[in-house]
Amino acid sequence: MFRQLTDTILVSPQIDLDDLAEAVKLGVKHIINNRPEGESDDQTPGAVIEQAAKDAGLTYVAIPVGHGGFSEGQVNAMAETLAGAQGPILAYCRSGTRSTLLWALARASQGATAEELTPIANAAGYDITPVRPLVDMLSAKAS
Repeated sequence: MFRQLTDTILVSPQIDLDDLAEAVKLGVKHIINNRPEGESDDQTPGAVIEQAAKDAGLTYVAIPVGHGGFSEGQVNAMAETLAGAQGPILAYCRSGTRSTLLWALARASQGATAEELTPIANAAGYDITPVRPLVDMLSAKAS
């Protein structure tokens, strides 16, 4: 279920409490919720995941991304969270795609290029093509 992007970041579809326990066993120290509340009736509420994460000694941050696209604030929040993390991160949304795309945008805002990010995302089963122009723009701006 968890897909590895790098040594320190995993992405995943919606998690539940059993998945959180598995993440803890894998050494995850931070949870990033990229899913808006109420997106579907079957999703585990963010507050439930947040409390369980905190009870397990993990940090939790919500950076919800709807289907309307990515904002500068979301990219900055993801970049700050990635930069400040002390240990492995699990980011999740409905399918893992928005988490992967937001990760790519955050990394691009720090200077990573699409040529670097594309094979990483592809190896995990994700495609950053939908945000490629933004990746290129952010990467060029950071350089």
